Amino acid sequence: MIPLHKDNQEEGVCPICQESLKEAVSTNCGHLFCRVCLTQHVEKASASGVFCCPLCRKPCSEEVLGTGYICPNHQKRVCRFCEESRLLLCVECLVSPEHVSHHELTIENALSHYKERLNRRSRKLRKDIVELQRLKAQEGKKLQALQFQVDHGNHRLEAGLESQHQTREQLDALPQQWLGQLEHMPAEVARILDISRAVTQLSSLVIDLERTAKELDTNTLKNAGDLLNRYELSLLLSHMCI
Repeated sequence: MIPLHKDNQEEGVCPICQESLKEAVSTNCGHLFCRVCLTQHVEKASASGVFCCPLCRKPCSEEVLGTGYICPNHQKRVCRFCEESRLLLCVECLVSPEHVSHHELTIENALSHYKERLNRRSRKLRKDIVELQRLKAQEGKKLQALQFQVDHGNHRLEAGLESQHQTREQLDALPQQWLGQLEHMPAEVARILDISRAVTQLSSLVIDLERTAKELDTNTLKNAGDLLNRYELSLLLSHMCI
């Protein structure tokens, strides 16, 4: 892989997607492409076993995308993704005892499968965030109502002390009512804070899910699996609040 200078990367355009180069890599013939675009081209070309430059059709080395696409154990181009171990496998890895009972996907299918899962999870979390924000607003109204009742009871107590129209028993009951309302306020405040923290964490996870889905390539497949595990843990957080 030939590194791209920053100034050229900002000005360069990928011949495949016709957009600014992202994580640019160069073929042996010197043509530059986005890493994701070239990865997809390599996966489609893997069926024929011949990898050529998409622009000039000159043969290219399998190592053009970097060492992450070459099996470190057998020095052959990876062709499968193991979901159990989350490793990229070559043809020799597939017949090894440690992977023989595992479920593997072609890299092209794995990219499509995980991209869909990441996008589906982000859509679900966005709905959860809307629901949490609704609950937060609801709890906020409850807290305001409690505050109003406390303020109103305090005002009545002050007015009663200045008036002779209230009995002693009525005046004694007012502070107890006031304290009864105060007991609920810490719980309401704590719940609002819990919901706010959940919204912040889930919003951060949505950003990671959507970014990973957009930039997903062979090198980031393992990261996608780790991110989906974070999603499963986030469900517990959102369900606790909802």
